[in-house]
Amino acid sequence: MTAVTAPTQPALKRTPLYDLHVAMGARMAPFAGYEMPIQYPAGVMKEHLRTRAAASLFDVSHMGQIALRPSGGTPADIALALERLVPVDVLGLAPGRQRYAYFTNAHGGIIDDLMITACGDHVVLVVNASRKEVDEAHLRAAMSPVCTIEVLDDRALLALQGPKAEEALARLAPEVASMRFMDARMLAIGGSACLVTRSGYTGEDGFEISVAGSEAERLARLLLDDASVTPAGLGARDSLRTEAGLCLYGADIDEQTTPVEAALEWAMQKVRRPGGARADGFPGADAILRELGVGPRRRRAGLRSLDRTPVRGGALLFAGRSAAEPVGAVTSGCFGPSAAGPVAMGYVPHPQSAPGTTLFAEVRSNRVPVEVTDLPFVPHCYKRTN
Repeated sequence: MTAVTAPTQPALKRTPLYDLHVAMGARMAPFAGYEMPIQYPAGVMKEHLRTRAAASLFDVSHMGQIALRPSGGTPADIALALERLVPVDVLGLAPGRQRYAYFTNAHGGIIDDLMITACGDHVVLVVNASRKEVDEAHLRAAMSPVCTIEVLDDRALLALQGPKAEEALARLAPEVASMRFMDARMLAIGGSACLVTRSGYTGEDGFEISVAGSEAERLARLLLDDASVTPAGLGARDSLRTEAGLCLYGADIDEQTTPVEAALEWAMQKVRRPGGARADGFPGADAILRELGVGPRRRRAGLRSLDRTPVRGGALLFAGRSAAEPVGAVTSGCFGPSAAGPVAMGYVPHPQSAPGTTLFAEVRSNRVPVEVTDLPFVPHCYKRTN
């Protein structure tokens, strides 16, 4: 009899900050093909609350960074080519500014969500770790004639988040104090050339800092030297983004979910909507623009447990306590330390997505009452003015 061997799993990758995480006592676990810090000795709850009250440093170097540079064309040519892949205004994105976007497929589903930064003579994208290869192939198939596509594997990405993030970073780079939400600048920080954006995924004010991988640990240590800054892992990042009502790819959005279903149509500027100068022209336009007009079949909504029972991703939603068929499902859920109770997001039929609607989530064979609520659970604290 021939022995059956289990297929070998690909080795997990490590970010340039792996050794620092281990030295700080992080609990490491697989995430999107990487060994990532889930939490440090303080624990997820304290890391979460510390981010809301002071500042936390997150390693998000597993995310993909991709530069699009002109090859015989202009930055405007890149913008117009990118607009054939995303339903947002890229041409109107001023140098030194950043914008949230999403790649869509022919059916209007979301291939990935991403950040686009206009850097003058080129564009930089930050994409999800689990979709890096898919996005690269998508870009090469559509944009190779107008630009070079450079995957920036040699760069790390640090996220400094919280109300004291500006003060901590300004100690090393005073220029950041004048930056607004979604501003981007090339700055020298501790002798390292960095692309800094005033952005993040916690709902708090903060910055994301792209730096050479070889210089990432030195920069991280400089930031952590500030008494207001402590390390935080992916556990806190998940509870923070859930409270902020922000989507996680693969949980809250995927290739079967349209931007209108996901309540992300706010990212579509007027110029890309019906009647706009550059409406249409992106994959799935017919489906997405139709939903903008008549509404989607289902809608992402906030959910609060009425009896404080935690409701996790995957729980089915029912219209009544004894209803036979589910009407939707929870996609993300956790205890929200800042919201002082369980919080969740999920998809419900559009007619039942109004705040105040009561549904029932199935938790361990019990039907738990949940109330549809507006998002976010905790107000965003972005710095929009100087």
